[in-house]
Amino acid sequence: MKKIQLDITKAAQFLNAETLAAYEPQVKAAQEALEKGTCPGNDFLGWLHLPSSVTSEFIAELNATAQVLRDNCEVVVVAGIGGSYLGARTVIEALSNSFQWLLNDKKNPVILFAGNNIGEDYLSEMCAYLSGKKFGVINISKSGTTTETALAFRLLKKQCEEQRGKDMARKVIVVVTDAKKGAARTTADKEGYKSFIIPDNVGGRFSVLTPVGLLPIAVAGFDIAQLVAGAADMEKATASDVPFLENPSAVYAACRNALYADGKKIEILVNFQPKLHYLNEWWKQLFGESEGKDHKGIFPAAVDFTTDLHSMGQWIQDGERTIFETVISIEQPNNTLLFPSDEENLDGLNFLAGKRIDEVNKMAELGTQLAHVDGGVPNIRLSVPVLNEYYLGQIIYFFEKACGISGNLLDVNTFNQPGVEAYKKNMFALLNKPGYEKESEAIRARLKK
Repeated sequence: MKKIQLDITKAAQFLNAETLAAYEPQVKAAQEALEKGTCPGNDFLGWLHLPSSVTSEFIAELNATAQVLRDNCEVVVVAGIGGSYLGARTVIEALSNSFQWLLNDKKNPVILFAGNNIGEDYLSEMCAYLSGKKFGVINISKSGTTTETALAFRLLKKQCEEQRGKDMARKVIVVVTDAKKGAARTTADKEGYKSFIIPDNVGGRFSVLTPVGLLPIAVAGFDIAQLVAGAADMEKATASDVPFLENPSAVYAACRNALYADGKKIEILVNFQPKLHYLNEWWKQLFGESEGKDHKGIFPAAVDFTTDLHSMGQWIQDGERTIFETVISIEQPNNTLLFPSDEENLDGLNFLAGKRIDEVNKMAELGTQLAHVDGGVPNIRLSVPVLNEYYLGQIIYFFEKACGISGNLLDVNTFNQPGVEAYKKNMFALLNKPGYEKESEAIRARLKK
């Protein structure tokens, strides 16, 4: 099997050769800190060798549970936020038919996502859509008390029981949570729901290859064994004993940190494949939540090209030169569509007649790279042979490993998220949650000023 390929030549030209080479010993030390568990957050390194540890028996258990949901549901709602849903959505959206909603496909259930916002209209409209439908729920929460997810699950559990009865609800509600503690674990045990465990040593944004991601992906009808196989191969390709220049995650981490040290404070992840929009979203969380500590860290942004070339393209081409791009390029699309000829040629596009649409897209990609590099924007390119489970597994682990190395290079705790808690404390105080009386009083005093 081929592997995804990293090309940094259009980024390295903005750096001195000595600059990038100087990162090799630093990267080696960062990798060793991961392997030996000596880095900050070392109790959350379970993702590091996760792909190679997933057994065929475990895959079979996940697929069996997925089949129960597939056999009994028209719709399955995945309730989770952040890492508890973005990884699954990344893979499902990348591999699904873009018009799945209109296909009325009886083979695969429609997958919806909830618990990732507190939008009353969204939740109300979702409940209305589910009315009268045979639906199930995958509730993903380590604690079971995350506000957005717990709120959605309470609504979904109630509606599922009312529509389908307690016995069927018990069959089509699955919980992915902590092994022993938390509200979600208590609920699963009390109600008799099938459950899977979120490993204690794997944080949410690194959890795609646990039941957090694998179960919803299997329910959607995709090959999770191939997803894991791709990640396992990338685990080998990025191991600490692989020479620096042959290790794509190490080179990527070094290159982006060298650019950051040179004043490039914003990294823009770019795709030319609309199906990869949620890969952008997953990547933003992975790097943003991991590196944004101690007033340090590259700001992760993302765009969908060519769509955003007609908006953000202007800023990227001519704006402040504090950015670099990482472009994900899919070499071969899964479909073939030729551009037709037209006798009148009113749009002047007959010069494209007979060409594949993807050839036009590839030339847009190349033209954009040339323009942006000429405009002073370093470009890193990740080339992917085809969009399937195997290569998505490679992409996921490639970025996870690079993130672990990069966080150590920045000297931050890659695996915590203390800043995320600040808004929650304020929100709970404003909602008069028990135990937040002092905070509530202090905040209301501030608001009166």
